[in-house]
Amino acid sequence: MWIIGMLVGGFVLVVPPALLGRRLLGIEASLPRAVLAGLVGISTAGALLGAHLQRDDQRLVLSPVLLGIALLVAMVTLVVLDLAAPAGSVRPFSWPRSLRDRLARMRRYSRIVRIAGRHGLGPYLSGRGRGDGTRHELLAQELRQALQAGGTTFVKLGQVMSTRRDLLPAPYVEELSSLQDRVPAAPWPEVERELVAALGAAPEEVFAEFDHRPLAAASIAQVHAAVLPDGTRVIVKVQRPGVRELVERDLDIVGRLAVTLQTRTDWGRSLGLVDLAKGFAVALREELDFRVEARNMTAVRRAAAARRDDSVAMPVVHEALSTERVLVMTRIDGTPLGQAEPRDEKHGRELADTLFTALLNQIVRDGVFHADPHPGNILLQPDGRPALLDFGSVGRIDPGLRDAMGGLFLAVDRADPAALRDALLDVTDRPEDVDEQRLQRALGQFSARHLGHGSTPDVQMFTDLFRLVTDFRLAVPPEIAAVFRALGTLEGTLLRLSAGFDMLAASRSFAADRLADQLGPSSARQLAQDELLGLLPVLRRLPRRLDRIGSALEEGRLAVNVRLLADPRDRRVAGELLSRVLLTLLGIFFGVTGVQLLGLKGGPMVTDDLGLYALIGYHLLVLSAAVVVRTVYVLSRPLS
Repeated sequence: MWIIGMLVGGFVLVVPPALLGRRLLGIEASLPRAVLAGLVGISTAGALLGAHLQRDDQRLVLSPVLLGIALLVAMVTLVVLDLAAPAGSVRPFSWPRSLRDRLARMRRYSRIVRIAGRHGLGPYLSGRGRGDGTRHELLAQELRQALQAGGTTFVKLGQVMSTRRDLLPAPYVEELSSLQDRVPAAPWPEVERELVAALGAAPEEVFAEFDHRPLAAASIAQVHAAVLPDGTRVIVKVQRPGVRELVERDLDIVGRLAVTLQTRTDWGRSLGLVDLAKGFAVALREELDFRVEARNMTAVRRAAAARRDDSVAMPVVHEALSTERVLVMTRIDGTPLGQAEPRDEKHGRELADTLFTALLNQIVRDGVFHADPHPGNILLQPDGRPALLDFGSVGRIDPGLRDAMGGLFLAVDRADPAALRDALLDVTDRPEDVDEQRLQRALGQFSARHLGHGSTPDVQMFTDLFRLVTDFRLAVPPEIAAVFRALGTLEGTLLRLSAGFDMLAASRSFAADRLADQLGPSSARQLAQDELLGLLPVLRRLPRRLDRIGSALEEGRLAVNVRLLADPRDRRVAGELLSRVLLTLLGIFFGVTGVQLLGLKGGPMVTDDLGLYALIGYHLLVLSAAVVVRTVYVLSRPLS
């Protein structure tokens, strides 16, 4: 019985300071954490009670002060616990699994570090490396080999890096472009388990035929041929077992490496590695979700259908059979462009022109485009038409950026440095201190070198353009980087089809056709109709508003009404700021008043050696300390 009484008494003593401290701080602390803080507070107050107060009358009089001290210590404990381990970050029941994941990550991390050291990249990861021009080729080769040895995620990372000519020197871009994502096929029993889990039945029950031998295998997925019960021939793309867990572990390593390199190295800071790593992680996680690829494929195909453009074939998704890890789509017969040969020079020229025009239409007109048109993702059908495959990487740009890209193509068509400057500033995030005159002169030199008559575009043109972007610190948005990546990838494909294909002339022709379409009678009429429909509500209200303004002027009642802090967010920030100032002043007031009362002599005595002024002073000091703790905690939080 006495044990129950002690527990109840302890609960009554501990819980109120804990809950009150949590309430005063406005902190999101769990009940066990609050109880722990209350226990620390009561223990501290109890120690003071036993050490300094020997008489019962002293204990009775100063018990409110001691409870205040308990509350103050509980508040300090809650703040320290929140700073050391924020609420929600400590879950004891998840510790075994977290420890297992941490050990697996450490093993993987040590393997990656060993691979980097074996290829001579250790000094560059620690910030001690100093690259020079004579070693770029060798270092690029070692980097490619290290990424290849790192596996799925690092191969994908290298492939993305190979498209960023605005960030990497040419030797690295060329070397990383050769990274191959080919691995042995996964055993059929493992693939079958994935199919059963995704489809809810064995493949033989869903498909009339299913070929166990994959047509192709990559690090993320492999594809199989199948036939639906209605006789439709399809391709089934199956995610490799266990790849998601491996990719998530590697992405965590990539993120940590990016933070380390951006902190320790100048080249890491100049490249903005943390932002690049975050963008890469988002893109790779989307690639692991085949539902995203299905939506991408459908969006690109429907946009082309809306333009009545069937020059490039695209698969149709069977949505009822497609899941996060399995994608079923119609089969398109043909030969990968990397292995196919055009019938003749004219056919190669037509294929190149068709593919280039299709990609420009997707970018400028549709706003959704295939972002990885390398030869392996393009089929040459038996009838000679091209087909696009693998929509895991798709770019999207909003109407504003599409108009800006159209302006960029027109500026390229005219080789006008001023227009090219304005268009380039429209499609990039410009710094406030950019020297527009110097940029225009640099673009003038670029135009004379690459856009003049008789010039032919090559890799050097893209390299020089990206060097200009980097030199003037123009940040390329991810959407525009995807456009340049797609164009740079397609360049090699087009030159393979037609050695003399002139992308510059083709882009000029596209820009001229696009401008002619916009200035044509039907387009002009549609544009005027759209603008008029948007203006009609304004035009209807305009006479009444002009009449009201005229009447107010005539009667001398015209005034301008400006409401300060009309936005609720501004009012909330101002209120929080004012509360912080008031808390600070209140804490100072209580502290100064308490010190002054402790210094006063005389006055009524509460006990033999404790006066009333001193007792009130002690209470005010405890209250001041509590307010200061609350203020410090609030000041450490950002304004919402």
